[in-house]
Amino acid sequence: MSGRFIAVVGPSGVGKDSVMEAMAVCDPRIILARRVITRPSDAGGEIFEGVTEDEFQARQTAGQFALNWSAHGLHYAIPTSVHAQLQNGQDILANLSRTALILAQDCFARFAVINLTADCTILADRLAKRSRETSDQITDRLDRASVRLPDGITAFAIDNSGAIERTVQNALGHLYPVKA
Repeated sequence: MSGRFIAVVGPSGVGKDSVMEAMAVCDPRIILARRVITRPSDAGGEIFEGVTEDEFQARQTAGQFALNWSAHGLHYAIPTSVHAQLQNGQDILANLSRTALILAQDCFARFAVINLTADCTILADRLAKRSRETSDQITDRLDRASVRLPDGITAFAIDNSGAIERTVQNALGHLYPVKA
């Protein structure tokens, strides 16, 4: 059976990358998608492939992306290599923008969504600690925290305000329910 493409979404600062990394450590059925982003590779945070705008456009034109979108002034993509991983039965976790969910749902036969949430004060604190955005950018990201998922998207909503271990166990429980 082919694997599932599992989109992890939520507002900036909710801990998507931390939760995804912990899930992959806990369960060998999961592989993390390595996104291609028009951001310098040394920007910190997740493990990603940083490219220039020109390189991104050339790779997009060459058909090297299974999925791509823009958010926060950057371009993001999931490489076509995920299709082979899915065919091999691996579940792929990918940090996606909520605006890319309809495209992803159309692109992948087996598709699931985990929608992480957290208290707004926790989001603000996490964004400030990662030191990637200005205070105005943090305000903009917090304003977008309540953006709804697109119509037609079903998701597992999981609160990541507390311990990451609890969040990971909740997410894995939704993805791999124990059968009686």
